[in-house]
Amino acid sequence: MELDIDIEEPWPAGPWQELAERCLEALAAYEHALAKPRLTASVLFTSDAEVHALNREWRQRDKPTNVLSFPMLAREDLLDLADEGPPEMLGDIALAYETCAREAAEKSLPVEHHAAHLIVHGFLHLAGHDHEISDEDADAMETIEVKALADMGLADPYGRTEQ
Repeated sequence: MELDIDIEEPWPAGPWQELAERCLEALAAYEHALAKPRLTASVLFTSDAEVHALNREWRQRDKPTNVLSFPMLAREDLLDLADEGPPEMLGDIALAYETCAREAAEKSLPVEHHAAHLIVHGFLHLAGHDHEISDEDADAMETIEVKALADMGLADPYGRTEQ
């Protein structure tokens, strides 16, 4: 998958592009639909204000949030997508710095670790996973997140001891 990464203030200098690429690589082992070479996606590292505006405009929720995902393919279409062909836009992810940093501090984590979780979470939404559908869907999504993050050497963000 080709990634278009845009890093805006207030995100500090850091390895954000490399982090997004590592997240995608780790996820591809568990969500094979994300390993399709003709896919493209964008990841925007931005402010709470920008994510708030996007959330209000596209989800009718007048508040900031940590990560937003805007899928452009239905899960069935993604699964049926041939490996060969023209580029196909999977969707967009936007991460809000202030919320991400605050949540990381509350969890006593480096911002990079929490951002990795949010990126993984966002990519799974782009792949058609949705934790709001049912407890089973939430558990399945969390299990993939935990495995991908573990492959990156990061702790289970949900604090589960069993998988």
